[in-house]
Amino acid sequence: MAAAGRSVVRVDGRDRMGASGFVWSADGVIVTAHHVLERDENVSVGLPDGSSVDAKLVGRDPSTDLAVLRVQGGLAAPGLIEPEGLKVGNIVLALGRPGKTVQATLGVVSALGQGWSTRAGGKIDRYLQTDVVMYPGFSGGPLVEASGRIAGLNSSSLSRGVTVSVPVPTIRRVVETLLAHGRVRRAYLGVGAQIARLPVALEKKTGQETGLLVLTVEPGSGAEKAGLMMGDTILALNGRPLRNLDDLLSQLTGESVGSTVPVKVVRGGDLREVKVTVGERQ
Repeated sequence: MAAAGRSVVRVDGRDRMGASGFVWSADGVIVTAHHVLERDENVSVGLPDGSSVDAKLVGRDPSTDLAVLRVQGGLAAPGLIEPEGLKVGNIVLALGRPGKTVQATLGVVSALGQGWSTRAGGKIDRYLQTDVVMYPGFSGGPLVEASGRIAGLNSSSLSRGVTVSVPVPTIRRVVETLLAHGRVRRAYLGVGAQIARLPVALEKKTGQETGLLVLTVEPGSGAEKAGLMMGDTILALNGRPLRNLDDLLSQLTGESVGSTVPVKVVRGGDLREVKVTVGERQ
């Protein structure tokens, strides 16, 4: 635990009390929570030795509540543990450094699940819920398992009523993207949609019970250019069934931006296919 504590830093990126972050790599890359950075400039980081240094914002991803800072290197990077190494009931600590010293709360892993999408459309690789108490200033700090390895980043803004952590695979993916591009690309089709039950005949013909009923089509979007219309029901994207909005969001990754994909729709009771070029949400 002492090694993990030496990687926890204070992040001063807002006018009120400091928040937390932790060293991701020894060359000065620091991760924290997006929502604790209320400004892009004049950000500083309080290091474990008590000193404070200026930090540069590399980029942020509001959809996963992650942000990456860079300071001068020579820091201690902690060990990491993948979600597969965790089990429900494992003892964990939430560490924070809202002031000059490390603080901790003790709890257990209360739930582990599959990947999920945040309210902002971000993809989280695994669901990781704990019962640790998140004191003020703890957001952005690490979740640490019993051997002292970091299992995730604690956030108070991703889910209401429960404490969830962003697991290591998600942090790694977002950090690599932000270091390479300064931002996370967000794909979109340009439709507003809701789940709709298919008629029995179509259910038997397509093998799925629901699709996505198009309620709005955004002007200038790939959907509009492809001829998608209000009242269409989208059944599949790039050959994969869309039974709910999560299915759609899981396919609209940053890598899909600019690609042209087949979209199967129902219009007026007839099945048809259109080609849609995936856009990028600015």
